[in-house]
Amino acid sequence: MPDRDGLLKQIPQVDKLMQNELISNSDLYRHEVTGAVRDVISELREGLMSGTLDNVPHDDELAHNAVELATKRAQTGSDIRRVINGTGVILHSNLGRACLSKATAKAVVEAASSYCTLEYDIIKGERGNRTAGIEKYLRDLTGCEASLVVNNNAAAVLLMLSSIAGDGTVIVSRGELVEIGGGFRVPDIISQCGCLLKEVGTTNKTRVTDFAVAIDYDTKAILKVHPSNFKIIGFTETVTIKELASLGQSYDIPVLEDIGSGALSDVIRYGLKSEPIAKESLENGADVVSFSADKLLGGLQCGIILGREKYISAMKKHPLYRALRVDKITIAALEATLRVYADPVAAERDIPVLTMLSLTGEALRTRAEKLCEEIRNRGGVADVIKAKSVAGGGAVPGHDLESYAVAPVCKESTERTEERLRELSIPIIGYIDNDRLLIDVRTIFEEDFEYIINAVTELTK
Repeated sequence: MPDRDGLLKQIPQVDKLMQNELISNSDLYRHEVTGAVRDVISELREGLMSGTLDNVPHDDELAHNAVELATKRAQTGSDIRRVINGTGVILHSNLGRACLSKATAKAVVEAASSYCTLEYDIIKGERGNRTAGIEKYLRDLTGCEASLVVNNNAAAVLLMLSSIAGDGTVIVSRGELVEIGGGFRVPDIISQCGCLLKEVGTTNKTRVTDFAVAIDYDTKAILKVHPSNFKIIGFTETVTIKELASLGQSYDIPVLEDIGSGALSDVIRYGLKSEPIAKESLENGADVVSFSADKLLGGLQCGIILGREKYISAMKKHPLYRALRVDKITIAALEATLRVYADPVAAERDIPVLTMLSLTGEALRTRAEKLCEEIRNRGGVADVIKAKSVAGGGAVPGHDLESYAVAPVCKESTERTEERLRELSIPIIGYIDNDRLLIDVRTIFEEDFEYIINAVTELTK
């Protein structure tokens, strides 16, 4: 019979175990490990007292258990964690929207972890322009006279209206008075800018004559808003940016366009036919164009403003710009992302959003079959199911992309299996359709295949 008192005396002190190399060499902070060490020791003591344990493990084993426990707590206790997106929604707003390219992620790390040339001209040895590189890329890619970057597209609209149309009237089609994410409404933004909103047309039909009749002495701008997150079908009519630009030129009134998700490359080849392209908006006569960088462009969150030099200059001088301008991390990320766009082949290969959009149904089916085959080889059970993906992020509402999914054959209820995947150290986020749990392969990375295979095998074998 074990000597219980003797075993209890063998339990190491917290301070002694904290000095173990497995703990001191881990990436965890001391305060994170200390609590775990105390809990591991407490559990050991209770086991010895109750008789469920009859030996004291080596310090290395106890330290290993403490590190594992502390790591799990650190992961589950963090509000922002890495997840595997099996929803098929490429620009999933709840999961962080666009994933950055490896080159962009590297640029972010370098800018964040060291000093950088944010506002320093290496050649001249003096203060420089913080967005000079971005402005050059945007000129080359879109043909714009000038550009500006702020912290998101709502901020871009706020700044351009405040600087161009403050204390004046802004004309907008009723069919474009949309509400964007987070409850921000176009009418509220216009009001916040000190502008008076003048609605024209009807919800489903607006003509260029409606805008022409509404113009008066107080009109400071015409605003066109791309209704990114909804679609009206049927008996409809809208005014093109080209028609509005012609009207604006006749009255010397600037025409502003918020293209929402926005795109720099031709996304029509992916089936996204209704998404405006920044370069085309400028070519069609828009004086100022704004859009998000963390959606179809595939970058970090910020808002991009392109347009005529006189309007961009006015925005740079406006007091709001100082409050809305972006930091060095965002600038580094956007510059690295834009650098890729000069080479369309490289952009489709390196920018995750474009890569995911470009995947064909055949390629996705092959990917799903490869995953399922490996799951079965290891004793798990899963099927290949035809699925539907979407661009997400408000882009092309109602437009589905052909896709395929891995469907685990659940031993427990579908809901419990979905929950268990979310409880993993790296959560796998799928969705339930017709009582089947699906993991859409369009939005997962090949480097995560092994992890997914192991997780699904474990839950189904």
